[in-house]
Amino acid sequence: MKIGLFLHRSFAYVGHELAVILKKKYGIRDFCGYVQTRDSYEFLKNQKEIEYSSLLLDEDVQKRYKSEALDMAYLKNLEMEYGLPNLWPYIEVDRIIRHGMFLREYPYNTPPYTHEEMLKILQVNAKAIINFLDKEKPDFVIFVVAGPLGGLLLYQIAKKRNIKTFVIMSTRVEHKYSVTDDYNTLTDVEKTYKKIRVNHRSDDVDVLASQAFLNRFRSNPLPPSSIDLPQNRPTNREKQFRFLSPRHIFRSLGWLGRSWWRYLKDKNKDDYSNIKPWHHVWDKLKRKLRVLIGFDDLYDKVDFQENFAFYALQLEPEIASLLFAPFYTDQLYLIKQIARSLPVGYKLYIKEHPAMFGFRPRYFYKQIKKIPNAKLINPSVVSTELLKNAKLVVTTTGTAGWEAILFKKPVITFGRVFYNILPMVKHCRAIEDLPYLIKEQLENFAHDEQALLDLIAAVYKESADVDMVSIWQLQYGRQVNKEKNKKQLTDLADLIFRKIKSGQ
Repeated sequence: MKIGLFLHRSFAYVGHELAVILKKKYGIRDFCGYVQTRDSYEFLKNQKEIEYSSLLLDEDVQKRYKSEALDMAYLKNLEMEYGLPNLWPYIEVDRIIRHGMFLREYPYNTPPYTHEEMLKILQVNAKAIINFLDKEKPDFVIFVVAGPLGGLLLYQIAKKRNIKTFVIMSTRVEHKYSVTDDYNTLTDVEKTYKKIRVNHRSDDVDVLASQAFLNRFRSNPLPPSSIDLPQNRPTNREKQFRFLSPRHIFRSLGWLGRSWWRYLKDKNKDDYSNIKPWHHVWDKLKRKLRVLIGFDDLYDKVDFQENFAFYALQLEPEIASLLFAPFYTDQLYLIKQIARSLPVGYKLYIKEHPAMFGFRPRYFYKQIKKIPNAKLINPSVVSTELLKNAKLVVTTTGTAGWEAILFKKPVITFGRVFYNILPMVKHCRAIEDLPYLIKEQLENFAHDEQALLDLIAAVYKESADVDMVSIWQLQYGRQVNKEKNKKQLTDLADLIFRKIKSGQ
């Protein structure tokens, strides 16, 4: 048995730990990996715990496009074999290659490559991944995300070749993570949910756990990760400029100096994923200037006496929109369509994601302010209060939609997300259907508590308890709680191995 790992950026450290556990506990010894970022690659090359048969570095592959001749015949054949239904989704999902983002802070959105160069990059990546799979012949490939370009190619090519694909995904139920065959949904959760619905029964332990979770959330609603709470994000001037305080200024300057020094002495500074330090400084200065000017004059007051629908702005750029809702990535456009689809007398409340404070320019919010029935809400407002009082919640694939369901609220989604399976959730596939879906949800909505409990019970049955945000600190050797992390990763490895055994 051989396992391939898509070691996406800092997940390389977590993925490697999972490989170590699978080796020690289950005797799996053959591993190969497709790695993103040179730091992760060097870590994997220098460690002594796992002897990877091959490690394919994304940055090295990408460089090949400069000497590659564009082969349209090859791309046409590739499109026939692996198109979705064409090849453009592989490019569109990559925030660096397609949008120039990540290298530059949002709202920067300028492609660093021409159309022909993008096609060459796609071509060299496809060739490298196909050769990698031909050579290594893994039985399974494990992902934490099926993107960007290289990851989505690896996923789709593996699928087409009947190589089992497992994606580690959050269930948004506390710290529960599941392992799914299909990145579009939680496959085992969905299968178990359908069985429960047909047989009208689940294990008593799962039933009790699902009811206990629902009771906990409704009495004390908390997001899956505490870092998503507004109070834990810099959503005001004081927090944004804390780095200038005597306590933090020298640490900030030291970090800045080290980042410049690392870049200047880096022999691979031309890696396409490397952030140039002067871009980082310039973009951060622009962000701080936006915060200094402020947005307070643009925020509206919350009035829980009026009828309103709620839309929570999502992080950008993120897989949540680029992969799961690719035709609804323009959130400003989406907000305008939601607002125009609401009944007379309804307002649309829009709240910024706490992690995006300072990134979006005032122009973005001013466009929202031009919509007569829209209100822009301060990001420091706790979303759960808005969810409790909203008549309707509209989202692409956001956690706000899931939390609204837990509060018995009607929800409309635009993207592919696991809770679409619930009978009371409406998935908008065509924008012209939106006014009718809104009307239906407002006038005929019927919450199905049992269906919700059954879905949560399925989550408990098909998941492991993993505080991935804390475990992510494995990167560069930082560990919040080494023993706790090891226990949680062992539980996740157990879940992966069960999937492996069932897939054989």
